[in-house]
Amino acid sequence: MVTDEQLDRFRVEGTRVRVVRDALEVNDVVGYVVAWDDAHMLIRKDNRRVVKLPRVYAVVPADAPRPDVV
Repeated sequence: MVTDEQLDRFRVEGTRVRVVRDALEVNDVVGYVVAWDDAHMLIRKDNRRVVKLPRVYAVVPADAPRPDVV
């Protein structure tokens, strides 16, 4: 689970992030951290749509290598 400090750093710095949901790269969500609470986070995609996702997914900077998910 991603920490509050990590999410805050991504939001303040305006870092584009990748949310890895499963083993298929096509299912990744790429965008900017907008807000979060204890259970969910809001990611604004490039097309300005907002996606609400659980915080259990891996969140990495979009330009970093994609982590392996089993």
